[in-house]
Amino acid sequence: MNLFDNSVPLNFSLPKEIVNSYYFDKELNGFIISIQNGHLFYSPNFFSVEIGNRFMNYLLASNTHEWNNENWRETNPSGVSWTNIDWKHDKIKMFGKTVLLPRFSAWYGDKDSSYTYSGLNLQPNEWNKGLLYIKDKVEEVAQAKFNSVLLNWYRDGQDYISWHTDSEKDLGINPVIASANFGVTRRFVLRRIDDHSIKFEIPLPHGSLLIMKEDLQHFWQHQVPKESKVKGTRINLTFRKIIN
Repeated sequence: MNLFDNSVPLNFSLPKEIVNSYYFDKELNGFIISIQNGHLFYSPNFFSVEIGNRFMNYLLASNTHEWNNENWRETNPSGVSWTNIDWKHDKIKMFGKTVLLPRFSAWYGDKDSSYTYSGLNLQPNEWNKGLLYIKDKVEEVAQAKFNSVLLNWYRDGQDYISWHTDSEKDLGINPVIASANFGVTRRFVLRRIDDHSIKFEIPLPHGSLLIMKEDLQHFWQHQVPKESKVKGTRINLTFRKIIN
């Protein structure tokens, strides 16, 4: 049986000048993509719809609020009795001003996996069974061990994350970043650091998995832009290894 299929088309376009090769790996249920200065694994349906739905309910479970009937634009997560994930609405300093992040977030991991980014010093919450289940599945494909996960909750299309790289000192050289996604589909856009005109975008639907490897973080930025027409909610879990 041929496990590597070159006939399965990608559901997004890649600039020809940056593609080295790509193929669909039937065993991993995803695309292996080699580009200039980087390596990607992309599976649009890594988790089944059933498992994805269960995890949405698990990650947003609360003793006091129904996540799908609440106006999260007006509700402060610190006033919610969360069941599994301790969601926060963090503040960062930007251009000398203190502003709220345009999304909710949470940090989980091993005891020694503190993480600093955007001026935030995050201390990890303890792993729970649900997060460990996702982590184990992702590690099998990533062929890497992770000791932490950053969860981002995009309440709707007004929430976003701007251009950045996951290249903090805490992540080491050439980090492996694995991104599991649940909820509404959002655009994930990458562009060259040295030439912003070279870019492409990957749709990240419910149950998808995207893994970034090799030296990609040193040559490519990524973002999840605003999408005013998107009304649904999305949760993204980015697994990583903190090196202290």
